[in-house]
Order: sequence, then C-alpha cells, then structure tokens
Amino acid sequence: MSREKQRALKQSVAPYATSNTKAGVFQLINTLLPFGVAWFLAYQSLSISIWLSLVFSVIAAGFVVRIFIIFHDCTHASFFKDRRWNRIIGNVCGVLTHFPFEKWKHSHSIHHATSGNLDKRGVGDIWVMTIDEYKEATKMERLKYRLYRNPFILFGLGPLYLFLVENRFNKKGVKKKEKYNTYLTNVSIALLYGVMIALIGWQAFLLVQVPIMYLSGAAGIWLFYVQHQFEDSYFENDDEWDFVKAAVDGSSYYKLPKVIQWITGNIGYHHVHHLSPKVPNYHLEKTHDNTPPLQTATTITFKKSLESIRFRLYDEKNQTFVTFKEMRQSRRSQSASGLKSKSKQVEQRL
Repeated sequence: MSREKQRALKQSVAPYATSNTKAGVFQLINTLLPFGVAWFLAYQSLSISIWLSLVFSVIAAGFVVRIFIIFHDCTHASFFKDRRWNRIIGNVCGVLTHFPFEKWKHSHSIHHATSGNLDKRGVGDIWVMTIDEYKEATKMERLKYRLYRNPFILFGLGPLYLFLVENRFNKKGVKKKEKYNTYLTNVSIALLYGVMIALIGWQAFLLVQVPIMYLSGAAGIWLFYVQHQFEDSYFENDDEWDFVKAAVDGSSYYKLPKVIQWITGNIGYHHVHHLSPKVPNYHLEKTHDNTPPLQTATTITFKKSLESIRFRLYDEKNQTFVTFKEMRQSRRSQSASGLKSKSKQVEQRL
C-alpha cells in the first residue's frame, strides 16, 4: 500500500473517530445493569445449586469483558467527548475489572505505537520470540518462553498473574500520577470487597467473584492473543515498520457470532481500532462496513482462531508464525541440504 493510499485510508476513518455521549450512556446502562443482575442471581443461586450459580457467573464474566472494553475506550479518551468523564468512568470500570487506569493507559499506548515492531517489543504485548532469537537463547530463557507460551499457563495461570501481580504493583521509575492511581485502584478494590463480604459473607462472595474474574481474565487474554497471533501477522524491524500496515495487516478481524460480538464490545474489529484508536467501540463495526480497504484485513473465525494456540515462534524469513515442531523440521531439512551440498563439493574435488 502506497503512502498516498495509507493517508487516504486514515482520512476515510476520521469521521468515525467521534464520541457520542448518548451512545456511551446507553452502553453503560446496558452493561453495568445486566452485570449487577447476573452477579446477584449468581449469589442467590448458591442456595439452590453451585452449578446454577456458575451459569450466572459465566454470564457476569461476559459483562466484565464488556466493562473492560468501556474501560479500554476511556483510556483512549474515545468513549465520551469530555476527557474528565473518560477518566472518571475509566477509573470506575478499572476497579470493577481490577485494572489500574493510568498504568494500563500508559502501557497500552506503547502497545499501539509499537505493535508489530520487532525492535520495540516487550511493553503491553504478548511475548513473541523469532526463530533466530530462540536458537540463540540460553536453556533457561527457552524454558521460560516455552512455559509462557504453553496454553495451560498463558490462559490458565495468566488471569491469576494478571489480577494478583501485574495489575497490583507499579514498575520502578513510573510517574507519581500512575503510581498513586494504582494505589487508589487497589484500595478501592479492597473496600469494595470488604463491603461485599460484610453483606454476604466471604464464602459466598468468593464462590461468585472468583469464577467471574477468572473467566473474564482468561477471555480477555484470549482475545488479545488471537488478534495479533495469527499465521500471517505483520512483523517488521524498526527501519521497515509501518503504522498503517501494522494496524491493517498485524491486527485481525475476529468474526464472532453477533451475541459474542456484542458482549465483547466489537473488539473483534481490532484492525479498525489499531488504525484509529479514537474510534469508540460502538462505531467500529460501522467503520469496517463503510471502508472497503479495511475489509481486506485477515478475517479469523472462532474455529480458525483455535489454530493459533499452536503458534510458538515467528519466522522472520517467511513472515509467518510456526510451531516448535515446524522449527525443528526446518532445521533438520536445512542440515540435510547442507550435508548434500558438502557431499557434492567433495565429489567434485575428487
């Protein structure tokens, strides 16, 4: 895509990068209210069956994902026109989803500015090693990477690490605003938990809250993973990296059933979001449908997305993700071809 076409594409989505207060308020109502109802029903169902309670917890977890999308838009100052209200609602949603507003806003802005850039990985993204990096890594580094990319750890233990460690502590050297916002979020969560435990008891609270947060966390990690970890995703070194190509070619269009699309706040239109983060979630589908060049983005169905679980390393040469098995097969074939080449050279000398 030429520079002129890239500029034209960015200009074509500009009209959709506008906030709508009415749409934002309506989304808050149709998200927070059902979440509260589902949480209450999960609690009430405990007296009947823990399995029935779990059904309502699954529904509530879906709404936590939707609350997170609102939080996410607020960090981009795109949910409301007023930046102050974005900050207020963002912090409230941050407490409900257990994400500190300022910390995540900072790391996520870096993610947008570096997504697909091989020379600027490491902040706000999924850990990706290239084949060459893996070959040069120490045994300990390889072990850490293998554990990290293991689905049972990434999606199984990942939510626990995210909520209990990553989101609860600040990194060294952060600004005071970010540091104190994390403290405020932690205190607010503790107060909320304290009130709820005082009202219904700690056993009932944990039986409802733990499944909700765990399931929503796993779903969130999955969505973030699959929207950048697809077979022909875009990765380039810094001197060749391009923002528009990283958005359109490095972010997928995750085509989900309408109900799941709604509950996940249209985040499946991730290519649109990366091209223009100022487009609020309630305008993403319309932007995609009315902008033909965006419809060329890689489309992934739920069935197709399951294949991405196998991906482990990025092959820079062929610009694709590969499994560990494919990497080993490639190395063996290269070794075999190298031996054949040496044999021919020896024969020619003889």
